[in-house]
Amino acid sequence: MIGGERAPVRARWAAFRLEVIGSLLANPPQPGELQQRLRELADQPWRHPTTGAALQISFATAERWLYAARGDHGDPYNKLARKTRKDAGTHPTVSPELGEALSEQYRDHPSWNYKLHFDNIVALALERPDLGKVPSCATVSRWMKDHGLLKQKKRKRKKQYPNPALQPREKRSYEVRFVNQLWHLDFHEGSRSVMGSDGVWVHPWILGILDDHSRLACHVQWYLIENTENLVHGFCQAAQKRGLCAALLTDGGGAEKAAETQQGLMRLSVIHDLTLPETPEQNGKQESFWNQIEQRLLPMLEGVPDLTLRFLNEATQAWIEQEYNRKPHSETGQVPIERFLSGRNVGRECPDSAHLRHVFRIQETRAQRRSDGTVSVEGVRYELLSRYRALQRVTVRYARWDRSSIDLMDPRTEQIMCTALPLDRNRNADRVRRELEPVADPATVVAEQAPRRSGVAPLLRKLMSEYAATGLPPAYLPKDECSPPLEETQP
Repeated sequence: MIGGERAPVRARWAAFRLEVIGSLLANPPQPGELQQRLRELADQPWRHPTTGAALQISFATAERWLYAARGDHGDPYNKLARKTRKDAGTHPTVSPELGEALSEQYRDHPSWNYKLHFDNIVALALERPDLGKVPSCATVSRWMKDHGLLKQKKRKRKKQYPNPALQPREKRSYEVRFVNQLWHLDFHEGSRSVMGSDGVWVHPWILGILDDHSRLACHVQWYLIENTENLVHGFCQAAQKRGLCAALLTDGGGAEKAAETQQGLMRLSVIHDLTLPETPEQNGKQESFWNQIEQRLLPMLEGVPDLTLRFLNEATQAWIEQEYNRKPHSETGQVPIERFLSGRNVGRECPDSAHLRHVFRIQETRAQRRSDGTVSVEGVRYELLSRYRALQRVTVRYARWDRSSIDLMDPRTEQIMCTALPLDRNRNADRVRRELEPVADPATVVAEQAPRRSGVAPLLRKLMSEYAATGLPPAYLPKDECSPPLEETQP
């Protein structure tokens, strides 16, 4: 399900609409192509955000969602396309029959070298004269390379691809056209150990966030472990320094797929895409950046025997800001910081730190205990204000790494109603209790008032009247109704 199975319905619909028009926000089309792109979205099948059933949206709906979500920096854009080479095709010196035989032989034995393929196709041509004359080994080798029949490493067992999304696909280099259009985020375990505060040597993890268009390092920081808290900590710093990006590309690690990360990016309207399994080349720019960390930055710290995490971060920030971001990039030929400042920026202004802390949290529904007005979240009980005691189920937002408080949310508007703290039994033992605040208009609160003396209820009066009209005596024997019983006399 979009936004997670436990996400509120409102959040699922927000994530679904963002998914539908996300390509138009992150990659605006050229003038005149907007209607065609909207028709493509309308013709594309989608999944219902709550039921998962097939769903078709109309052109008007997609257009309305686009104009409702597009801001000052969200003009539609054109999708890049790469044409097929005109000279692609079979080698003219290899007959179609021989080419089919080579292709079938390659499918059966993809790990053979080209000489072995040539020798076997020569032997097959002697058995099948219809294949014709076999050209030289060099010609066969070039023909196979032109058709993508490249030598593969032999695997222990043949790999299966039950999921069509995991089928082998072609590889292409890419680059988006605008600044803050796409960010790359990834963790990398460093090869150099640092001394922890407990005196133990550990291998730190570096979090890197790069802008795809300019190759600018938006934020780089070392942490002791790779987890969701550190990912959110680093991403918030990158957003506050460079602005909010339109899309973010990460791998499918636990921190990247955590509910705090997914829901936080969704609330910030940042499109979050995951790379396919076993395809690290999708985030190749990030992998290339790690080579510079390992081959240039860390070797310059070999003379520091007592390296600490703090000193490593200070040295990394100096290297990033003074060399990497100010040195011409080998692919773009431009300085990353200059290309970042001179390019068209499709990013948005980043909110303040308080808003970011509330955004990267899990939103779920909990049942309130009527006995003491508490809710249980991740094994901790939190006290709610007495004015919310009438709510049977409440919507809360929390982060698993911070159990000091939770936020009580309005599920309709997702506004914070109050902040709840953990239950303090010792403080509650002082016997001081404040008076209950009314949960509604005092004129309408009748639950705790004594019943009025209005006599017999209308239904019972009606039943008694009908029974009396029958003329039958009451079907019971009177006993001890008018006066106390008389004492038995002695004989």
